Amino acid sequence: MSGPTGAQFEITYGRARAVVTEVGAGLRTYAVAGVDYVQSYPDDTYPPMGAGAVLVPWPNRVRGGRWPFEGGTQQLELTEPERHNASHGLVRKHAWQVINHTGSLISLGIDVPAQHGWPVPLRVTISYALDADGLTVTHGVANVGDRPVPFGVGMHPYPRAGNSALDDCTLHLAATTSLPLSPETMTPDGPQTPLAGTDLDFTRPKALRGVRLDHAFGGCEPGADGLVRHRLTGPDGGVEVWADPAFRWVQVYTPDDFLGRGRAVAIEPMTCPPDALNSGTDLITLAPGEAWSARWGLLPR
Repeated sequence: MSGPTGAQFEITYGRARAVVTEVGAGLRTYAVAGVDYVQSYPDDTYPPMGAGAVLVPWPNRVRGGRWPFEGGTQQLELTEPERHNASHGLVRKHAWQVINHTGSLISLGIDVPAQHGWPVPLRVTISYALDADGLTVTHGVANVGDRPVPFGVGMHPYPRAGNSALDDCTLHLAATTSLPLSPETMTPDGPQTPLAGTDLDFTRPKALRGVRLDHAFGGCEPGADGLVRHRLTGPDGGVEVWADPAFRWVQVYTPDDFLGRGRAVAIEPMTCPPDALNSGTDLITLAPGEAWSARWGLLPR
């Protein structure tokens, strides 16, 4: 292993190419015919702003790192100390093991042991596959402990509409609600609210020029094909972030600059909202020996 993200695993299909990292099992590159459809980063740097990170066993943040379990309180490490939060799960900075690596597919796994703040061990897997329908990412979580445990899953891609500048793009979300977040902690500060008629309503494509977002959106409803679909569209193409119905939430973040390239957007599919380990909203609970799986993906347009 060398560099902050360890070995780099490449998969290809036709003119499509993706690179996945050993540390964190994150998506570092996804391109088709030489055009990037996610914000990539050099292999000798740590993922900027969580780019491509896998978020397990919770996405987003846990307020104060504290959450209730079996009548007691668990205390997670405060990995976002400036906001007093535990952020983005337990697997981002650890090496994963390759399970299968073919020309167009790679599967990796990691064991999450019982530890301070997390009382039940898990087996976590992820697969990336390229085919004619783009890139498909499949998450798996299994409870290998002796007690039921709640969890959530998320991913942190920064999609690109080909070579389009973000300010020339429109965003279309399947979300119907938003969850107010405290600007100090970025954790929930009120109940879900309907989006219809508000400035945050992206149920129809809306221009991103001048729009600043760091918001949790919920109520992501699948279409007739059973999939949740979010779209980023620009003059030089577009990209769709699709997901199974388990991904009822999406965090959207628009940093002003990504590695000197200008504005970018993270469209982060999540199975639950920020601080779900405390609210219980849309948490998944696995009994001992039980396993769960769900997919999302990227489709260039």
